[in-house]
Amino acid sequence: MDVLDIMHDRIVFLSADATLRDAAKKCDQNRDREIVVKTSDGIPVGVVTRDDVVAALAAGAMPDANVGSMTRSSVGSTLSNVPIDSLVNEPFDRWVVYDEDQIAGLLRRSDFDVFLLNTPDHIFALLDPLLDCVDEPIVIINNQCRVVVVNAAACKEFKAKREDVLGQAITNMFGPTSPKTLLKNNDFKLIQKFRQSDTIYVANWTSIRHDGRMIGGFAILRDITDYESMSTELDRITDISKELKAIIDSSFDGIFVTDGESTTLKVNTAYERITGVTREEVVGRTMSSLVEEGIYDESVTLRVLREKMPVTIVQHIMKTGKTVVVTGNPVFDGDGNIFRVVTNVRDVTELNQLQKKISKMEQLQSQYEIEIQQLRMHADDQKDFVIKSKKMKEVYTLALKLAEVDSTVLIQGDSGVGKEVVSEIIHRHGARRNRPFVKLSCAAIPENLLESELFGYAPGAFTGASKEGRAGVFELAHGGTIFLDEIGEMPMGLQVKLLRVLQEREVVRIGGAKPKKVDIRIMAATNRDLEQMVREKLFRKDLFYRLNVVPVVIPPLCERKEAISHFVYFFLRKHNKKQGLSKQITTEALEVLVGYDWPGNVRELENMVEQLLIMAQGEVITVEALPTRLRTLLSPVASVAHGEKPFKVALEEFECRLLKGAIDKHGSSRKVAKALGINQSTVVRKANRFGIQFCG
Repeated sequence: MDVLDIMHDRIVFLSADATLRDAAKKCDQNRDREIVVKTSDGIPVGVVTRDDVVAALAAGAMPDANVGSMTRSSVGSTLSNVPIDSLVNEPFDRWVVYDEDQIAGLLRRSDFDVFLLNTPDHIFALLDPLLDCVDEPIVIINNQCRVVVVNAAACKEFKAKREDVLGQAITNMFGPTSPKTLLKNNDFKLIQKFRQSDTIYVANWTSIRHDGRMIGGFAILRDITDYESMSTELDRITDISKELKAIIDSSFDGIFVTDGESTTLKVNTAYERITGVTREEVVGRTMSSLVEEGIYDESVTLRVLREKMPVTIVQHIMKTGKTVVVTGNPVFDGDGNIFRVVTNVRDVTELNQLQKKISKMEQLQSQYEIEIQQLRMHADDQKDFVIKSKKMKEVYTLALKLAEVDSTVLIQGDSGVGKEVVSEIIHRHGARRNRPFVKLSCAAIPENLLESELFGYAPGAFTGASKEGRAGVFELAHGGTIFLDEIGEMPMGLQVKLLRVLQEREVVRIGGAKPKKVDIRIMAATNRDLEQMVREKLFRKDLFYRLNVVPVVIPPLCERKEAISHFVYFFLRKHNKKQGLSKQITTEALEVLVGYDWPGNVRELENMVEQLLIMAQGEVITVEALPTRLRTLLSPVASVAHGEKPFKVALEEFECRLLKGAIDKHGSSRKVAKALGINQSTVVRKANRFGIQFCG
């Protein structure tokens, strides 16, 4: 409300130089108006009323006295658009109201006393002493969210003086969730929780309205610290209860819980599944009643309550016919009394079935491990050895069978055919694969040293012998395998001692007297005809029969020509890697090598490949790089110029080049077959025929 709303314009002016007689006359003429005294410059200096004039005359003032000295009160000045609130604290009883530069009226303090009675400050001032009588802490704020009233109970609760609280922003007391924002919306109801020191309060805020407008808000505060602690504890207990229920229900074993009076409190889902008894049938009932009803044959809970210790029994579920193993455990309270019995339940049938499944799985695992190991070793064999011909595949199959037993093996074949390779295959796949594998050539050691190498010698057995003695290869191979190459070269004297090793599995060192047991498998090899040597009395018959338990005969290389090209590429890779080279061989040169009989067998072929690899000029081994003795093997047809070749020969050469180019480009037989538009089996067959290796 502004000054203009309550001022009045009934004003009479009197000069400050006028007399009391003039003032009395003016008052008589304007009984309902006030007389404003102003200076000659038009500045108001006071107000004279009829009562003021009468009082002055009664006091003895002369009628001609100057009126300016008798003004009762000072007069202020203000504008018509000024709010009434702004004049409350000014030291005037009256104000001359100006509208721009013109006097517009007069305002008396009595004119807005009624208005002041309806202001928020006056209302709050009236509430202040009343609220001190209330025991609950109460806070009132104005529209600027500042504290205007705080009762004695609130000051006591906050341990603060009233003057320290009044005028504070409510956000300083109650935190950022105060009703400040809601006050801006002209209405609010808010339940606010806040903390003061270690105390938690709830403030129930509501608005204070007057003449249809909101002038502030008030809150009644309540200390909820104890309730908050109880609520927190209740939440914690609720969470623990949920957690325990989840743990119990997630258990694979059945769980059955009763109180100290055997009344069923809880069963989990696993218990229902194992026993076939539902929780609705047992919860809330005592175990004695369930036994009497015939659901169970006996109760472990009742035994635990009697014996006050854990008990395990085999329980028969009469209702479902199931048999279970149950273990009851007592839970004691602080006084030593049982207040819970927790029972674990397991289905014996399920355990037995599970045990059988595990046993079967272990057997399958063991079987799979053996098969995987065999496949891995077979793959290693294909990588480390060349087993491509039909005859060698038969030998390889026999070697795998011999690896499964511990019998003595005699390997026969021409020099260089790969007898040592076969012995390695047998040892690699046998039960002794991780034990020593000792190789000894009977032809490579002088006769006078061979005995000490085989059997060892005792300390001081002969001049120059070690003081500690020395173990022979039979002792070194203990637990493993010994391979005696060129057994046909062993002297007759040593054959007797070897026979003793075969028969008794014990050795006696040279110069020693005490036999020593040895656990070994013996494999022997020879390129000689031992049966003929027996007939010529150059080899002991009994030793021959002891060695020849399972004979293995390896055919010469000339009888397995289909493997020669594979050997060539195998040795090329081996010696290229060894020498740091990357040389290849032409088809024509390979055909010459395949056509040769190789009296020195595989060893001669490997030596030839290594020689060609080192001696050949350039990166390709051609026919010209072959020794003369091999080039002479070229047939007239193969040596003619390209234009003079027979059609079949030229066609085969074209097929070979086409196939080799496709294999170099595509790698696998499946991709080559797809690219050339022929069957995969045809690709493999022709590649074997031409001796071409696949890249991938």
